Amino acid sequence: MISDFVKGKKKYDYEPGIQQGIALHRAIDAFTDTHPITKAARNFFSPHYGLYSSVFMDVVYDHFLACDQEEFTDASLITFSENAYKLLDGYEKIFPEKFKIIFPFMKKYNWLYNYKDPIGIQRSFEGIVQRALYISDSNTSFDIFNDNYKALKEYYAEFFPSLKKFAFATLRAF
Repeated sequence: MISDFVKGKKKYDYEPGIQQGIALHRAIDAFTDTHPITKAARNFFSPHYGLYSSVFMDVVYDHFLACDQEEFTDASLITFSENAYKLLDGYEKIFPEKFKIIFPFMKKYNWLYNYKDPIGIQRSFEGIVQRALYISDSNTSFDIFNDNYKALKEYYAEFFPSLKKFAFATLRAF
């Protein structure tokens, strides 16, 4: 969860288990960003958002994962979300400063569960734009998401099994 907020060698400031989590997250990000399916899917966002298209695709994939009945039922997604927040509560003292600010909102508004709903995606897109330096419009991203929903879902369905296989293999290699 904190990987995006831990830059470079700062990961060595954390205990070995957290370092592994950061390394796994970074490996998954690299695999995702360079995968041909993701590159193709990003083309929906690229004309409007350039390099930020990768960030939008991460949220799109989170949405389809939250909706994936082979991975989560509604009840198991709620349980997963609650357990994740409880686990993270025990590490608040070591959160990077920016994550310390975001985490209470993440928990209060249950971002992990709300990726399932289009309004959760819209809010996530708004959050990306608020934090971005060079973009100011999130409505277009949400329109792109809605207008290309079926195609994006197909990209997810094609991509996710390879990501899952990669993540398990990477985790076993640690």
